[in-house]
Amino acid sequence: MTHPDLQLEVHDDVAVIRLTRGAKRNALSDGLILALRNTFETLPASVRAAVIDGEGPHFCAGLDLSELKERDAGQGMQHSRMWHAALNCVQYGPVPVIAALHGAVVGGGLELASACHIRVADASTFYALPEGSRGIFVGGGGSVRIPKLIGVARMTDMMLTGRVYNAEDGERAGFAQYLVPEGTAFDKAFELAKRVAQNAPLTNYALMHALPRIAEQPADQGYFTEALIAGIAQSAPEAKTRLRDFLEGRAEKVKKA
Repeated sequence: MTHPDLQLEVHDDVAVIRLTRGAKRNALSDGLILALRNTFETLPASVRAAVIDGEGPHFCAGLDLSELKERDAGQGMQHSRMWHAALNCVQYGPVPVIAALHGAVVGGGLELASACHIRVADASTFYALPEGSRGIFVGGGGSVRIPKLIGVARMTDMMLTGRVYNAEDGERAGFAQYLVPEGTAFDKAFELAKRVAQNAPLTNYALMHALPRIAEQPADQGYFTEALIAGIAQSAPEAKTRLRDFLEGRAEKVKKA
């Protein structure tokens, strides 16, 4: 599936997925959400990391409210589940995903950002969840993912009061792991994606798929799952080669930043 509001570019082993609906602040239509799902389901096998970016001054201003329809409860539930399936393809897809945030990261845009594994925000970024004032509720997985970034109390406050976080306060709250000067979010995200793409694919896969599940498990189950994943990862031929390179002085040692 191709979509006029979504662009895919592949630069060696990094995919750049860009929302190209700048005139609508990259608001997410159902067609665009389905195109995102399809893109992550069909990424070329050569891709090892991805960047999600938004065209123009805003990353994504959320759900396209012009598409809201009269739905009964069952139809509304199915619509939400469609979003869940699409954003699960981002979070639990084939490769780590870095979001390049700028301008509005609002509503469904914040839900999309929270499905990514690393978030880089520039100084123009602001975060909001205006659903409370519009008589609706998050439906794209935000009630699960966003509290894991900032906590239930902060999310509740945002939805009850309409509070907006700027870039600096947002980084402190946990929305983003990196804060960079205005206009440089994509450059930093792409730099990180290139670095992530150099990791052993099995380790990246474990970090994406195993780590969040381990974090949800009781400690004894988490330890057991960790042991299984550690055993599988270190048995991979690439892991053995990388460890041998380190032991024989061919790999860089960790240095102070």
